[in-house]
Amino acid sequence: MKGFILIRQADLLVSRPDPFVSILDVAYTLNVSETSVRNWIQAGYLQLSDKNGISRESFEYFRTTIVGKEKLNKRANKSFLDQHDHDALIRKTRVALATASNLAIVGEEYQSALSNTFCNKEGIYYTPESICDAMFSDIPVPKNDKTLCDPCCGSGNFVMSAIRHGYQPENIYGYDTDPTAVEITKQRIYAATGYVSENIVCENFLDIATSLSGVFPLFDVIMTNPPWGKKLPRIEKIKYGKLLSAGRSLDTSSLFFFASLRVLKNDGFLALLLPESFFKIATFQNARRELLNYSLRSVRDFGKPFKGLLTKAQSFCMIKNPNTFKQVTCVNKYRSFERAQATFAENPAEIINFESCPDDAFVLSRFFDKPQLTLAGNARWGLGIVTGNNKKFCRDQDNDGYFPIIRGVDVRKNCLKKPTTFIPRDLSLYQQVAPVEIFEASEKILYRFISSNLVFYHDKDQSYCLNSVNMIVPEDKFPVSTASIVKLFNTDFFNWVFRKVFNTHKVLRSDIESMPIPVDFLNQNESFSEEDLLEYYDIERDSNGSFRVKGKNLQRFSR
Repeated sequence: MKGFILIRQADLLVSRPDPFVSILDVAYTLNVSETSVRNWIQAGYLQLSDKNGISRESFEYFRTTIVGKEKLNKRANKSFLDQHDHDALIRKTRVALATASNLAIVGEEYQSALSNTFCNKEGIYYTPESICDAMFSDIPVPKNDKTLCDPCCGSGNFVMSAIRHGYQPENIYGYDTDPTAVEITKQRIYAATGYVSENIVCENFLDIATSLSGVFPLFDVIMTNPPWGKKLPRIEKIKYGKLLSAGRSLDTSSLFFFASLRVLKNDGFLALLLPESFFKIATFQNARRELLNYSLRSVRDFGKPFKGLLTKAQSFCMIKNPNTFKQVTCVNKYRSFERAQATFAENPAEIINFESCPDDAFVLSRFFDKPQLTLAGNARWGLGIVTGNNKKFCRDQDNDGYFPIIRGVDVRKNCLKKPTTFIPRDLSLYQQVAPVEIFEASEKILYRFISSNLVFYHDKDQSYCLNSVNMIVPEDKFPVSTASIVKLFNTDFFNWVFRKVFNTHKVLRSDIESMPIPVDFLNQNESFSEEDLLEYYDIERDSNGSFRVKGKNLQRFSR
């Protein structure tokens, strides 16, 4: 398992002699999205040659003079202002390894000294030991000969937890691309057991899982916290995705999921700590679909354990055998319960909404079983204007040459607040503007983009909006009126469904497109009430403000 040749990383962009650089290379070097780079091109910060790419001269000036001084993309500024001296940190850590009596503290100090920029670019968020131990509780006590692998072992928290849970050090394997972290792990194993491990190596696990031709080591248990959104060049992600049959799920956390499956024994256990988006967002649908082909043992929510990271950390534990649609243990902050795995497969995009209990799942099944149409392929969508610099363009007075603009906070279910923000009429000034015909449609739907609730408004005044508001213009052929769609999405019941399935603070287009629209009901009930809608679904309000199926029979969901 040793001696594999790693794929050579590209040289640093700044060292290349080419007079032009690609948008992809600029994005990778600055640790931002390609969209941000294109926005900077449109704003005039970077000079683009259609044939060759971005002028190196303009990039160097931008990198050394503009970024960190002007208020551009926060991540780009942060990548230059939030740094650490990695060589000095390595020297300090090596001294500590030779002299410290508590190597766990050495690991913690090394991890905490890494800058936020470094962690973000590498997707590194070291796992607290309490989370490691909780994840091991989902796996039966091992026999002495069981092998365990941590594909992203870092400074060894999962490895040390494995030893505490009875795994023999000679049967534990670990991989990481950080040689300092690997050395910390090896010395922690030796200090705890007296065993000098040769199975903890500085190698890229993705290369190992994809480079071997059909014969590779198989592990009984794989447990890790893989890189979340590590900034890899797109061509590299596509390469790994094809080799691992990952489909559209090309985030590094997905790639490590598919790679781990590849080297896991049949009937082996796989447990991963992942961002909440893995369980919810369309990007990860291929990974969730593959996961639900196997026996899902548990899912856990650990809240927000990582400093400076807003997303929740959640885990799953699965067994690599055919899915038998048995019960899944769902552990949330305030409660735990058993829920049938089949109910996740029934959700749009196989969303694993394990915050919702079996009673909720029963209601959702009734909801999605009804005859329906969706807005997918039946509407034009538009994002509000992206100015690129709201401070520069937005005013609180209606000056000459300015016009009113709607913000997310201005959108209410029954009205638009009187606009208090105005921007120049010249649309060519802005980084991104939806087609004018969407803004000026005779009627359209406006909705808040940043929101945990659905707030829709029927606009017939050709209103313009900022990008905190999204727009929908249903096709003329769509058999339901725009007014009825707005009324439907604003109901308490549709809001409840949206929260129970998607549970995000953003109202994403893909999620809205997944919501079923009961065409027959709306055509027969143009002026419907909330009670009429619940009657159609055979649903009633619960005393706690939730909803339940009338005369429910939970046998299917609790057995």
